[in-house]
Amino acid sequence: MASEGPDETVTELAEHVLPFGRRVRLLDVDYHNGLFMLRMIWREGKRITMVEIDPDSAAALGADISKWAREKPAQNSN
Repeated sequence: MASEGPDETVTELAEHVLPFGRRVRLLDVDYHNGLFMLRMIWREGKRITMVEIDPDSAAALGADISKWAREKPAQNSN
């Protein structure tokens, strides 16, 4: 789903349910001036934190998260 305003187009990429009642939404934001950002909206109870990062930062963060996940043992979510 995409929403468009005069200054930006926002497209929903994913939503993840995390442990302990947390959620994160990932949105692609096109600012119509050549700037693309990944908007992450973190929800924990009533607290909401929004962070936008550029493609290079997203790639570095994704690589660090993937590396960490590969190094940890798999867990069953019973």
